[in-house]
Formats: sequence, C-alpha cells, structure tokens
Amino acid sequence: MTDAGFAVVTAASAEAALGLANEVDVVLTDLNMPGMNGLALTDRLTETVPDLPVVVVTAFGTMDAAIRAIRAGAFDFVTKPIDIEALVFALERALRHRELRSEVRRLRAAVGQGGWGEDLIGESPAMAELRSVLARVVATDATVLVTGETGTGKEIVARLLHDRGRRRNGSFVAVNCAALPEALLEAELFGHSRGAFTDARTSRVGLLVEAKGGTLFLDEVADMPVGLQPKLLRVLEQRTVRPLGRSTEIPVDLRIIAATHRDLGDAVAQGAFREDLFYRLNVVEVPLPSLRSRGGDVLLLAQYFVAHFAGQAGRPIVGISPAAAARLLEYPWPGNVRELRNAMERAVALTQFDQLTVDDLPPSIRTYEARHLVVAGDDPSELVPLDEVERRYVLRVLEVVGGNKTLAAQKLGINRNTLYRKLAEYADDGRRP
Repeated sequence: MTDAGFAVVTAASAEAALGLANEVDVVLTDLNMPGMNGLALTDRLTETVPDLPVVVVTAFGTMDAAIRAIRAGAFDFVTKPIDIEALVFALERALRHRELRSEVRRLRAAVGQGGWGEDLIGESPAMAELRSVLARVVATDATVLVTGETGTGKEIVARLLHDRGRRRNGSFVAVNCAALPEALLEAELFGHSRGAFTDARTSRVGLLVEAKGGTLFLDEVADMPVGLQPKLLRVLEQRTVRPLGRSTEIPVDLRIIAATHRDLGDAVAQGAFREDLFYRLNVVEVPLPSLRSRGGDVLLLAQYFVAHFAGQAGRPIVGISPAAAARLLEYPWPGNVRELRNAMERAVALTQFDQLTVDDLPPSIRTYEARHLVVAGDDPSELVPLDEVERRYVLRVLEVVGGNKTLAAQKLGINRNTLYRKLAEYADDGRRP
C-alpha cells in the first residue's frame, strides 16, 4: 500500500491493533481472524476511538457479511480476492470521512465562538469584528441600524440581539417597509380606531404597541414612505404612539432595530430619507460583511450547510470535492449567505456521490469566470494613463462594497461628494459609471 501513498503500520492480532488505534488514521482488518475477529475489533474501536474509520475485508462477499460489518460500526468493506483499486478507493473515502468529522468538530468550536451559536459561523476578521460589536450592544436598548447586502443575514442578527438581550421575554415583531403601500404600512405600525378610514370596521393595535416590552424590527427601512418618516421620528423621540383616528397617545417601551441593504447616507443626500430620522436610527450601526469579503468562511459555511441538508435527507455525503471547493471560493456570491445556502441545498439534493462535485453546483457557479482588474503589464502598449488607473480602481472598490457609495468613499479616502463627481465624470465621457 505504500505505492498508493499510504504509510502502513501492521499488527499481528486484533488485540495488538487496539494498542495502535491512536497512532493511525484508518484501520483495515480481515473479518475472520483467530481470537478476536474483525467484527469484534470494529465494535471495540467504535467504542474507544469513534472517529477512527474501519474498513473490513471479507472473503464471503455476501450482503449478510456486509450488513454485519456495517452494523458493527465499519465504515466500508471490500471482498476477496482484493481489487487494489477498489481497496485504495475505500481507504481514501475513509480518510476523507475522518477529515470531515474533524472539520465538523472544528466547525462546532467555531459555531460556539462568542456564544452566538450557529447563526454567526465564521473565522474571518470581519466576523470576529461583527461578534465583538454585537457583544457590546446586545445588553443595551440602543437603537441599531443593521446594514449590508441582500442575503447577509440582517434579520438573523436582529433576532439574535433580541433573543440575547434584556428584552428576550418580550415579543419580536418584524415588518418589511418595502412590502406594504403607505396607507397600509401606517395602519400596521400605528394601529387605528374603528371608523378611522374606509373599511376600518374594528379598532386595531399597531405593531409599535404589539412590540411593547420587546423589539420592533423595521426591515428595508430605506423604503419607508417619506410621509411616514416624521411619525416614526416622533415615536423615537417621544416614545409614544397615536393610532389613526385617536386624539390621545399611547406610551410604548420597546427597542427598535432597523435594517437596509441600501446606502441610507446616499438616500439622505438624494432627499429620499430624512436626515434627522437617519441619525435617530443610526445610533449604533452594525454593518454585515459580504460573503465574498469573508475568505475561507465560504467553505466553512458550505460544509455546515452540506452536513445540515445531508442530515435532513439521510444521505451519506461526506464533503465537497477540491474542484467544487475551488469554484465556491472563486464565485463572488452576489446573493451572499442566502445564495450559498440555496446552492448547497440544491447540490445535496442532486449529487450522486458521497462528495459534492462541480456538476452538482448551480450553472451560475459552474460557469463563472473570475475577472481580475489588469492595470498594466510588461508590454508598454498595455500601459494606461494615471486617470484610467484611478477610474478602474474607483469602480473596483465600488463593486467590492456592493455599490455602497458611503462605504466606497471611506475606503478610497475621499468624501462622498468627490466620489459622486468622479462617477459623473466617468458617465459624461462615455466610460462606465
């Protein structure tokens, strides 16, 4: 087996093999041996070293022998006469299985990091910073603005802040400000009295009152109609609510967490969002990193989703092939963690193997070709003017931050107005804005 790349340690008996169990990565044992047989050895190894895979060799090749080996805890079995290629394949699968179990333990440790559970999986600096910010703000009642691209988990973070905070015993009430027309959103938030408007046959308590003692989550707050923004501002300032059709106000005690995938600073500059409301909501900003900025977290999350969906489906899928992993790392993930989750659920459902392959991935990931910005090469004819270098870099930064002009300006070290001017210049001279 050394020709196949394995370092081999031999044992003259099952009892001797037990003493070597902690020194090897996989055990290959015959089924029939004098003294302790292969099934008994497998059973002992399963009890004492549960992560150590065992491959059993049997001369019978019957289903009964295979079933007995698997029931004893064997990972796989091969029949005599031994086909070397089949044996190598079985051993390689067993090693991959052991590596995956080790990865799962590491993942569980990462999951428990900071006490945030499975919702904040990741070892990247961006995720470490996120956990640090949440740890500092979770025990307060400060109004929080969660920002980030679509699919980064803004509602998950909002729920974590509620579930781990001092208002955990109160209600968590969520509303999507982009999903309702202005009149209906106003009635949903503030409530109304009977007869306050057409079809208001009964009085209704609004979500602001329903969330009393708990948390109100305003998703896509940038899309809140301008006409409702002063009313929400008053709630934040006065901590009272006046339902439609009522002349008296109701005091409310709640925490407000808002979220948006848009640049609220940009919306303020364009007159689409009130500046005073922006500052009231943005007491503590919690920016969520895009998946493409999190490096190896992509594979950590992918392995987690594979284990999750394979477990649900009862399928023996042990991981992701190296080629598929490379594609996952190359892909920019415009849909972020939500897109990765969907891709892994699809792959687990379609795969015919015990590892996800490139063919199991969605077409958008399989066919993606990374496009890197090339500024200059060794050929003088490829050199470009300095303003073209600047233009390409500005656009690249804007792309990396998901179009967030405020964040792009910060990364570029310029103010937002300067960035707007540069983008306008690129558009005026026919270059891509």
